[in-house]
Amino acid sequence: MSVTTLSLAGVAVLLRYTVVRVTVRGSSMAPVYEDGAQILVHRGGRIAVGRVVVLERPERGVSWSLPSVGRAAFSRAVAARQWIIKRVAAVPGDPAPLDRMPALDRTAGPVVPPGRLVLLGDNPMNSYDSRHAGYFPVERVLGTVVGR
Repeated sequence: MSVTTLSLAGVAVLLRYTVVRVTVRGSSMAPVYEDGAQILVHRGGRIAVGRVVVLERPERGVSWSLPSVGRAAFSRAVAARQWIIKRVAAVPGDPAPLDRMPALDRTAGPVVPPGRLVLLGDNPMNSYDSRHAGYFPVERVLGTVVGR
């Protein structure tokens, strides 16, 4: 069935699983996204340099004890996790900015490894990102920010 033939209820259900409203907490993305801003996140949106993504917050360093939340997970599963918001600086295959980010794994080679991202906060003075933690796994990305 194509999207154009879905009923209004079907569209509401589809949107419930593909678009999530998130409240920004903290100042790592200021001034673009201030503390308290409401944003819309497209679950599974295209990850590209310059786009802003929401990803699961690591527990310590860049590690997680639970499996990643799948793109089709119910909102209850999404709400049970903690999330952070960052801007994509490099995607797999891009040159790795090793000279600007000492936390990146130099043994991975001169390009961003498959399945990894370089992520930065817009407010470098108050952001835990690739400058400190190195690469982040693509599988932990909930989606891309599509609006307020």
